[in-house]
Amino acid sequence: MRETPPQRGGVLARSDFRQAVEMLPLVSIDLLLRDGAGNYLTGLRANPPAQGAWFVPGGRIRKNEPLRDALRRIVHDELGPSLPELAWTSRGVYEHFYGTNFAGEAGRSTHYVVLAFEAELSLDTASLPLVQHNGYRWLPGEVIAADPGVHPYTQAYFKE
Repeated sequence: MRETPPQRGGVLARSDFRQAVEMLPLVSIDLLLRDGAGNYLTGLRANPPAQGAWFVPGGRIRKNEPLRDALRRIVHDELGPSLPELAWTSRGVYEHFYGTNFAGEAGRSTHYVVLAFEAELSLDTASLPLVQHNGYRWLPGEVIAADPGVHPYTQAYFKE
């Protein structure tokens, strides 16, 4: 059997990533971004496994990527390049379990260990990237916690 060479920057080929998701938990970061009025940013997920639900921005940590670098990269990828250095505060460690994977394949579960971070910064939702999310909105935490369109894992951040 031929070995697949390691990918640069901790990014796997799609087939290798599918196998990794089958066998291992993924470590990710969720971004709880709060504006000056106390509203939080959610985006309408464009991709599985939480496709079609409102979710906080976030992303996976790559192998050999220090946490600080991962946080910086995910903030840049999810929120755009014009962010100043932020004072992110840890909100805790969570677990997310899905019955599907990144390709939307039912019966192929995904397990995330999630490091949640919170910061305050107001952004114009029109300037945010439309790659992982189809749109964005700012809402108070209590509204997010009660909105049936918000994914239960995101709701949990605001029900504590």
